[in-house]
Amino acid sequence: MHASILRYLDEIANQGSIRKAAKILNISSTSINRQLLNIEAQLGVKLFDRSPEGAVLTPAGNLILEHARKTLLDYDHVKTLIRELRDLVTGELRVHFIDSMRFDIMPRIVEEFTKHYPGIMLSALTAMPEDINTALLKDECDIGISFDLDLHPDLRIMGLKSAPMGVIMRIDHPLATRPYLTLEDLKGYSLVRTADARFHHSYIDTILDEQSFSLKAQFFTNDLHIAKSLITSNMFLGIYTKIGFRKEIEEGALTYVAISEHPLLHTKIGFIMSAHKNIDPIKRQFLTVAERIIAPMKFGA
Repeated sequence: MHASILRYLDEIANQGSIRKAAKILNISSTSINRQLLNIEAQLGVKLFDRSPEGAVLTPAGNLILEHARKTLLDYDHVKTLIRELRDLVTGELRVHFIDSMRFDIMPRIVEEFTKHYPGIMLSALTAMPEDINTALLKDECDIGISFDLDLHPDLRIMGLKSAPMGVIMRIDHPLATRPYLTLEDLKGYSLVRTADARFHHSYIDTILDEQSFSLKAQFFTNDLHIAKSLITSNMFLGIYTKIGFRKEIEEGALTYVAISEHPLLHTKIGFIMSAHKNIDPIKRQFLTVAERIIAPMKFGA
């Protein structure tokens, strides 16, 4: 049904009278009645019981009115979104993301977003997961792309995608042919770890503490380029997701073996935002672009 017809039905129900509805809608009562008769003829049922006192909904009329009001509400919402999208020519968006996304994922997202919305000033900074959460809480960031770990109650996460932790190593490493590994299997091997691991703030350290493991971590860095070089040299293993090593794994230089421990196997990433702020048009369009690029990617084993 056309939106105007739905509004006629809604107003007749509100006023209890075709005449009163016509006056409010600034249209002749004859026109409204003719439209109403056409609808009733199409449906084969009466929608209103008419009398000199007014118009009262029939049971069928109640069903149609429920549909009409929902349709009108959805239509108004879509019109608002289209108007916001049309007016999306200027603004600012601040995004913080985990370091592993900077090699190919974020450049693609930024390129796609700025191509469609050149008037939006976009800043994209790498940060540790806990720093991303802090920046969001302090309103220093609009969207974070990070792990679904230890979220503050004032934050929410959307668009979760599986990104399990595993062991990254050279393709010719002795452990490379294993279908999966346990933390016990890593004893005796040197690990390169993220810098925050020294202070037992990282998710991996929490797991290790709970299971009383002491793995040999000889080098700490917050730079994934350095971690890649050390792993490629066969001096170290790394516990990471596939995200920052996709190219090297696809080219056959490095490989990924899943860790069987349950918490590490179920790590996810997503888009983190304040739980108390609306998703405005700029954020909504960025999320649409980012999800379209990330969705086809596989970060699991």
